[in-house]
Amino acid sequence: MLQPSSITPKDLGDDLSSVIPGKDPELAVTIKRIPVSELDLSGKIIPVCEPTLAGKEKEYLLDCLDSNWISSAGKYIPAFEEKFAAECHCKYGVACANGTVALHLGLAALGLEPGDEVILPTFTMIATINAVTYTGATPVLIDSEPGTWNMDVEQLAGKITPKTKAVIPVHTYGHPVDMDPLMELAEKHGFFVFEDAAEAHGAEYKGRRAGGLGHAGGFSFYANKIITTGEGGMITTNNAKFAALAHNLRDHAFSSERHFWHKFVGFNYRMTNMQAAIGLAQTEQMAGFVENRRRNAALYTEYLKEIPGIVTPPEAGWAKNVFWMYSILVEDEFGLTRDQLRAYLAHYGIETRTFFIPMHLQPIYYETFKGQRFPVAEMLCQRGFYLPSASSLTPQQIKYITGIVRQAYEEAHS
Repeated sequence: MLQPSSITPKDLGDDLSSVIPGKDPELAVTIKRIPVSELDLSGKIIPVCEPTLAGKEKEYLLDCLDSNWISSAGKYIPAFEEKFAAECHCKYGVACANGTVALHLGLAALGLEPGDEVILPTFTMIATINAVTYTGATPVLIDSEPGTWNMDVEQLAGKITPKTKAVIPVHTYGHPVDMDPLMELAEKHGFFVFEDAAEAHGAEYKGRRAGGLGHAGGFSFYANKIITTGEGGMITTNNAKFAALAHNLRDHAFSSERHFWHKFVGFNYRMTNMQAAIGLAQTEQMAGFVENRRRNAALYTEYLKEIPGIVTPPEAGWAKNVFWMYSILVEDEFGLTRDQLRAYLAHYGIETRTFFIPMHLQPIYYETFKGQRFPVAEMLCQRGFYLPSASSLTPQQIKYITGIVRQAYEEAHS
C-alpha cells in the first residue's frame, strides 16, 4: 500500500513546478463593467456547476419515504439500473455507492492482483488510478493526444506487456476516446477494456454510447455530473457473467445458497433506493440535459472563437461530445496566464476549475513515476480550466461570462 508523501510541487523541479496550478481564487461579486444592461448580473455568483432537479426526483423520493423502502432494496434500484444501462446501449447495469466504487468494483470483478498491470491516462481524476491501486495491480501511465485531450491510443501498443490485464480509457470532459483501434488491440492481446465514463453520460463514438464501447463502463453520479444522485455510481456491460459477479461483490458477496455464507471477499458498495429514485428521475431527463450541454457549448464557442489565445474544446468528426464541462486552454497570445484569468473571472463572481493535475505529478504517486514525462498532459494541466457548465446555465449567463473573458483580454492588451 502506498504511504502518504511529503513531496510538494516545489520538489518537482523548476521545469515542472510551473505546471501545478495555484490555489483557487476567492470568489467576489463586484459591479460589472460590461456596459450592457441586460447582462447585469451584479450580486450573483455563477457556480462552475450545479445539479438540475426539474423532473420527478421529489415524487420518487417521497414514494421511497412513504413506502419505507429507503435502504439498498426497493423498486427504484433495478428500475434505475435498467433505464440507465439502456441509455448506454447495454443490457446490464450495476448501481453502486459512487463512481470510484464503480471502477474498483469492476476491476475487482476481473480478479486483478499484484503483478497485473493496468494502463490508464496520466491526465485523469485521481479516482481512476486509485481504483487500480486498491486491487494491488500496477498502474501504467500513458500520455494524452492533443487533438481530443484523451489518452493517446497510438502510444498504447508500446505499453502493453504480458502482464497487461486491463486498459482504462477515460472519456475526458465528455469527449469519447477513439475506441476502435483500442478494441482491436484488446482483441489481439486479450486485455479487458473498462471505460471510465464518469464524465460522459450520453457521449457517442460513431453513433454508439459511452459505457457500451468497451467490455464494461463505470459512471459517476456525483452532484456535478450530467446525471446525479448526489453520490452514486454504475457499471454498465453486455456481459451477463461479469454483471452478475459485480452485483454479488457489491453486497458483501452473500451466497445464494444461504445468508451469511461468503465465497468471495465482497464489499458494501450498495446504492440506496432513495439515490436510485433520484437517478431514475434524472435519467428520464438525460436527453434534455445533453441537449442543453451541447447548446451551451455551441454558444460558448461562438462567443470565444474570435478571442486570441483561447482554445475551445475539441469534438472529433466521429464523436458526440456532451461537454460535461466547457473546457478551454489559455495560450500566451491571450496576455494573461490561466491562473490570472481565473482570478479575473472570480472577481466577477464566476467560479472556475483547473484541469486535472496528471497522476505522475501527484505527491502520492510521484516516486512511483519519478523521471517519466508526459508533455501533452503537462501542457493541459498548465493551460486548461473549465467555465461554468451546468445544464441549467442560461444564454444570458454565457454571454456575460464570455464578455468578461473578452474584457480581460482587452485590458491585458490596453
